[in-house]
Parts: sequence; structure tokens; C-alpha cells
Amino acid sequence: MTDLVVPAVINLDVPGPVISRHLYGHFAEHLGRCVYGGLYVGEDSDLPNAGGIRLDVVEALRALDVPNLRWPGGCFADEYHWMDGVGPRDRRPVMVNTHWGGVEESNHFGTHEFMALCELLGAEPYISGNVGSGTVREMSDWVEYLTRDGDSPMVRLRRANGREEPWRVKFWGLGNEAWGCGGHMRAEQYAAEARRFGTYCRDHGGNRLYRVAAGANGDDYAWTETLMKQLGDLGCAHRPAPFMQALSFHHYTVPGSWEDKGDATVFDTDDHYRTMVAAARVDELLTGHSNVMDCYDPGRNVGLVLDEWGTWWNVEPGTNPGFLYQQNTLRDALVAALHFDVFHRHADRLVMANIAQTVNVLQAVILTDPDTGALVLTPTYHVFEMNKGHQDAASLRVDLPAGLPSREVGRASLTTVSLSASRRDGRVLVSLSNLDAAEAVDVELDLRGGAVADVRARVLTAGRLQDHNTPAAPDVVAPRPHEVSATGSGLRVPLPAHSFVTVEGRLA
Repeated sequence: MTDLVVPAVINLDVPGPVISRHLYGHFAEHLGRCVYGGLYVGEDSDLPNAGGIRLDVVEALRALDVPNLRWPGGCFADEYHWMDGVGPRDRRPVMVNTHWGGVEESNHFGTHEFMALCELLGAEPYISGNVGSGTVREMSDWVEYLTRDGDSPMVRLRRANGREEPWRVKFWGLGNEAWGCGGHMRAEQYAAEARRFGTYCRDHGGNRLYRVAAGANGDDYAWTETLMKQLGDLGCAHRPAPFMQALSFHHYTVPGSWEDKGDATVFDTDDHYRTMVAAARVDELLTGHSNVMDCYDPGRNVGLVLDEWGTWWNVEPGTNPGFLYQQNTLRDALVAALHFDVFHRHADRLVMANIAQTVNVLQAVILTDPDTGALVLTPTYHVFEMNKGHQDAASLRVDLPAGLPSREVGRASLTTVSLSASRRDGRVLVSLSNLDAAEAVDVELDLRGGAVADVRARVLTAGRLQDHNTPAAPDVVAPRPHEVSATGSGLRVPLPAHSFVTVEGRLA
């Protein structure tokens, strides 16, 4: 027990907006060892696999209840031509991955392999189409190939390639980062392209598309406004246009400069706090983009998607700079925990988020060793697992009568305690983070409108913020049981320094 106690009030009987499970989405790009050597090892591999898909990775991801997987990029999406990745693998043409390392891409992992992976995961596919270097017909044919039944040229091709029945593919991205690697377009230019591509991406049969326009970089609110103008008029009479159902934006946590982002494992306390300030900015950005969208869509019919987020460090020494391989410490886990609390507060507008990336790239949840084949669950993985009870749960408002502790970091003020709560199927989940590097704090939960029984708490922390998991020491940062105590009106939850805690119980 510490001297610092933060009171928090949660009304268990007043549910708020539902936290879409798709806020816990993932992203797999043809980049470095994310696909090849991560998700896909080939049928000739000594590692257990199904059609080349690595089964221990599948098992680990299934434990997270992965709701969706975005593919094939990223920047790679706008140079990817899907027809090169179907049919017999030995006949698929080789291409050069010009964005990521200039390596040869075999196209052995293509549409059928990706859909098989999604089926193994129980995840919905989210496909990013090629707007930058592709054609409207190419993307329209891809939609038809995947989702149409009956008879058509693309249906016959799919059947010739071994798939009789169509798949259901709801989520489609209309390009990626059109302001940059996706074509270096102006907002007005991209908006016109998105209207064209979105128009010819058709609904086939019972498959209804959810088209996501490629949105802004960070705080480019003018880009968001330009896209919203294409969706309808100002005011309450707004009706979403049929060619776009959502728009995206991207935000990475980069506390250093773009040229020197900082090291994933070698950092000091000041670096940690600067990282937390950079991560917390996602709240400002979500608010800013939502405010722009509200002017054109007050009914909040158009979704906001953050389909790339996470920490971005300098690559690990000795690795290919184009592969974006980085370690993952307790600091990264706290970044993830903070993001999820923010996502939950924006659940009325934010409909999807995708961490970058699933395996071996950037803030990965899984790392695989190229020499031994060992699989490592990162600290970030454990945040996803501990938080999965929030998926499709009703958010619960958290009131803080005495505010939250904070500290000055340069010219910024960092709130050092973060929390969110939800209820689903008669259970309550509260997530709490202490971002302070050295000081512990207790949070006293005043639970009103109900009671919670059979309480179970877990904590994710370590001796140092720099601690991480390796094949030789896979559980240095892993969740462990945690003690909480009952109070007259709820629970008292100790938060050690630099820790993430979840408290779960049954509504009594």
C-alpha cells in the first residue's frame, strides 16, 4: 500500500458505447520476416505447418481472439498485383519488393494462403487494394474473385485455382498512405481516385463491402476534411456515400527524430517519459479527426480507422534496415496499454485499429528466431491477451473526482495513471496502467450500481523498463497473479511502478 491513492468511480449499471472487437486488429505486410519466416514457412519446413502456415504462430494468435488481419500492406499493397499471387506456386512470377529491402518476392504467399490463414485464426480479412500502381478493374476483379458465387470470369478462375465457394470479405482498404508511398497524391486527387475505386468495388451476393478510404498522416486534419466533403453535405441530413464507409489515419509512437528514432532496449528514464508523451498524443489525434468528421457526419455513420499504430525504433544492430526488426520491452507494453484505454474512450467513432505489425516487424506481438525457429511472445502480446475481454464489451465511464497524477516532461504534461473499464456477458474488466518509472500508486475503485464477485487480477511488470523476452528467457515479462483488496464500496488495486494490471470479476 502506498501513500498515493487515486479514487475512481465506475457505474456498473450505465453501459456506454460498445468497444468493437476490431479495435484489437492486426497488420501483416510483406515486409522483412513478417510473412516469410513469421506467418508462413512453406510446406517443406521442418516446423509444423498447414499449407505452409506456421501452426505455433497460429496457436499463439488464436489465444488473442484476433478479430481481423490487414494484408498485404502497407506500402507494399500499392505495388502488389494480386493475380501474381494465385495459381500454382511454381508458376507465380517473382517481383522486387522495392519498398522494403529491395528483396525478391516469390508470391508464394498470396490470396488463397492469406484466406487460409484468416480461417485458421478465426479472423476477418482486411484487404488493402492497389490504388497507387493498380487499376480500378484489377481491384474490382479481386473483389469478384473472392466474393462472387454463380458464374463469371473471376469465379471460374477461382474454381480453377481450387476454391469452389466464395469467401466473405467485408473490409477493403482503398489504397494505403496515398499522401506518401501510395502515390504521393494531393488530398483532392486521392479523393477522386477513392470515389472511382470505391464505386467499382461491388457487393456480390450477400457480401457487403466496408470500404476504408486511405486517410491522413498524423494530424493532417485537412486531409480528413477533404475526404469527408466527398461523403456528403454539412449538417444533420448527412447520408454516407455508397463508395466509402470509413476513413483511416496512421500514427506511430516515435519519440526521437525520424532519422534517429531511438533504441528499442537501450534507453533511460527520460527516454521512457518522452515515449509515453508521444504515445498519449493518440488521444489528441483521435479527438481532432473525430471533431472534423462530426462537422460532416454528426450522426457518426462514417467510421474512423487507425489501421497502423505502434512504436517505431531504430532496427536491431546487424539486421537489414529495410526489415524493421526491433525488440519489444515492457515500455512497448505500456504504450499498447495506454493506446487501448484511449481507443475505448473513442469507441463511438473509432471502429478499427491495427497494430503494426503482427510478427517480427515494428511493435510485434510475436518474434521468431531465424536460426532456431523459437517463438517468443513479446510484452505487447500479453497486453492484448490480458485485454481481450474488452472486445465487443460495453464501455463503462470512469470518473476521477480527484484527477490523476501527472509529471512534467519537457513542455508537456504526462498523466501517469491510465484506466478503462467495460462489461460483457455478466463480467467486468478493468485495465489500469502506471506509467511512472519509479513510484507505485493505489487506485481505489468505487463500484456503483452493482457488485463484483470472484475477482481475479493479473499484473504485467518487470524489474526494469528495458526488460524483454528472448528464446533463452521467454518469460521475463509475463503476466502473474496480483493481489487486490476489497473496500466498503469496491476494490483497492495496487499499481507497482511501470506496470499494467487487469482486474476481472463476475457481476453479482
